[in-house]
Amino acid sequence: MDGDSPGRDLRQLTQWLRQDTTTRTGATIVLQSAQPAEDQMGGALEVIALVTQSGFSTASLALAISSWRRTRPSTPVVTIERDDVRVTVDSGDPADIARIVRALESE
Repeated sequence: MDGDSPGRDLRQLTQWLRQDTTTRTGATIVLQSAQPAEDQMGGALEVIALVTQSGFSTASLALAISSWRRTRPSTPVVTIERDDVRVTVDSGDPADIARIVRALESE
């Protein structure tokens, strides 16, 4: 996550997703530590991990993240990774949300 305060933003996004009925019904949401990649400097990072159930709606997740971004004074950029797919949520444009969903649902 990019923004003015990525750690705080990440914790607030975690809370937002836990309060979103559709997301919390279809996934277990955990804030956990992750080590930076070999080419990155710095200490441990935090990531939001979702363990999804069958029928989980990727579209609902993308919309929840987009909605959360609109509540922020400075809209942080959020990166979502699934397997080898990595997408960036940096706008609330419906066409961009559709692109994100297609990318995450492709196998």
